[in-house]
Amino acid sequence: MKNIGFLSFGHWSPGRGSQTQTAADTLLQSIDLAVAAEELGADGAYFRVHHFARQLASPFPLLAAVGAKTSKIEIGTGVIDMRYENPLYMAEDAGSADLIAGGRLQLGISRGSPEQVIEGWRHFGYAPPEGGTDADIGRHHAKIFFDVLRGEGFAQPNPNPMFPNPPGLLRLEPHSEGLRDRIWWGAGSNATAVWAAELGMNLQSSTLKDDETGEPFHIQQAKQIRAYREAWKAAGHKRTPRVSVSRSIFALTNDMDRAYFGRGEKGKDSVGYIDANTRAIFGRSYAAEPDKLIKELAQDEAVAEADTLLLTVPNQLGVAYNAHVIEAILTHVAPGLGWR
Repeated sequence: MKNIGFLSFGHWSPGRGSQTQTAADTLLQSIDLAVAAEELGADGAYFRVHHFARQLASPFPLLAAVGAKTSKIEIGTGVIDMRYENPLYMAEDAGSADLIAGGRLQLGISRGSPEQVIEGWRHFGYAPPEGGTDADIGRHHAKIFFDVLRGEGFAQPNPNPMFPNPPGLLRLEPHSEGLRDRIWWGAGSNATAVWAAELGMNLQSSTLKDDETGEPFHIQQAKQIRAYREAWKAAGHKRTPRVSVSRSIFALTNDMDRAYFGRGEKGKDSVGYIDANTRAIFGRSYAAEPDKLIKELAQDEAVAEADTLLLTVPNQLGVAYNAHVIEAILTHVAPGLGWR
């Protein structure tokens, strides 16, 4: 395991006990947690994107702010729903945020997940092509976004511009060199993982995927990663791809940990339908004393296959407690998994 970061959904709620009462709370606390994680030695700060929800939504102002307040930690998303995105405008935002961060963005994108509203992407002005689906919107936007990140000119310049142009066709600006190699596809199936490999994107695999074989989640996810790497090799890409998996992992090191997460329920996978036609398997959570966690995680085939582990954090418990959650894993568990 080369890299360990956190993944926050950025939930906020005015409910009793929540330490993130407002959208401002979750945004500002996300910045503070990224700063704290960097100080603790974590490798990444990643944020989920959900529209029409009391969670983090528009990612680039947050990513730029985190980039300005930190200096080493990777800053990413897991994932941006491409059904909602104008890929050209997004390329400008991404280039700006990456330049502010000094080339540390790691952008996870995808066709999206079940939503809070019905066909929310229609409210953003997008619709499937004739005979297509919303998944086609997401993949089409992703291809355009990924292509323009090459930094090649494609737009015919005005012969009488307001400002002088460089010669030839114009590209989008600002362009951040190298960002294209730091785009990840959030794959929910083996087929989309292979598709991402063929295009040349890195792979993000979360805590759920299509239940394609009936096997335990970590075994199915490990097979997905192997299929991705085989497709990457067959495509002939020159660089080595990166692969991340997400897990909910809590080291029980004090009474507060045990009160929140040490209630003795045995972690296990669960199966359900994320829409009318898609049967999905949800991976188990881990909560135990550090020595037991090391043994349990050593049996997780997908964690062993990946190079990056993203720890989902309970952000409504506040920055201080979440920093403790991250520190406990980095100090007491990660070394036993071969981290550094």
